[in-house]
Amino acid sequence: MRVIVFIMFMFMNVLVSGQEKIEYQNKPLKRMLSREGISVFSQISELDITDSLRRKYRIQGKFFEISTDENRYKYIYTGRVNSCRAGGCKIPGETPGDEASEYFDYFILFDRTKSVQAVKVFNYQATHGYEITSRGWLKQFIGYDGSQSLEVSKNIDAISGATISVRAITADVEIKTEILKELKL
Repeated sequence: MRVIVFIMFMFMNVLVSGQEKIEYQNKPLKRMLSREGISVFSQISELDITDSLRRKYRIQGKFFEISTDENRYKYIYTGRVNSCRAGGCKIPGETPGDEASEYFDYFILFDRTKSVQAVKVFNYQATHGYEITSRGWLKQFIGYDGSQSLEVSKNIDAISGATISVRAITADVEIKTEILKELKL
């Protein structure tokens, strides 16, 4: 009986506590940066986001700048994308909140011109759409600089069974590139 009560308590605690925190210094990011000669995070500093940008966008992540100029990466965004649970959002066009959504964590690496150089999903916690973690599919974002819009089924391939995740990451890459462009660096 005690075991059942303990298990129920732990399950309720997990439900109440919500989602786990975003890991900004994740292993896949460290590995990718290490290949470029950036072996310590002391070479990376967090960028300040203005209050006006915070009001304009809901940002669930952080932007970083790499202090060395000896590699092809200059900026990093690492954060979380919330997407509707399987079955859809309650209200069309609604941005899901933390408590009513599934999520995945990812990062984007940008060059000096603020053009996307790499995208990697490193913590996929949604029940459907895992196919977006494929390196081949994520390569579509390389070179994106914000000069045109990203549209699923036009310049971004759709994935059957991963519609929600495809739309969520596509919109987020577009928004995070726009935010980086707006930062005065």
